[in-house]
Amino acid sequence: MTIDERKTINTAVVQNLILENRGKLSISGVLDVLSFDDQVIMVETELGLLTIKGEGLRITKLSIDTSEVIVEGNIAYLAYSNKEVEKNKSSLISKIFK
Repeated sequence: MTIDERKTINTAVVQNLILENRGKLSISGVLDVLSFDDQVIMVETELGLLTIKGEGLRITKLSIDTSEVIVEGNIAYLAYSNKEVEKNKSSLISKIFK
């Protein structure tokens, strides 16, 4: 990411990623959980698409009120993507509120 790209990020949005011993990840500012299995979780956040990879991944907390998600397992990889992902109707939150 270039310096110019960093300047264009909306600084009014506060998002926290707290990784504890590569075993527990707390994420704030979550808009939607797009997909998940025990190796890859894709989360739409206020700052872009966040991809989490590892082994034995599971979502232990999903709070719509606080926009928080907690992921546990062996976390090996975290990456943001600026690409817009077309949300499909099979996302986790849309399944909950059908």
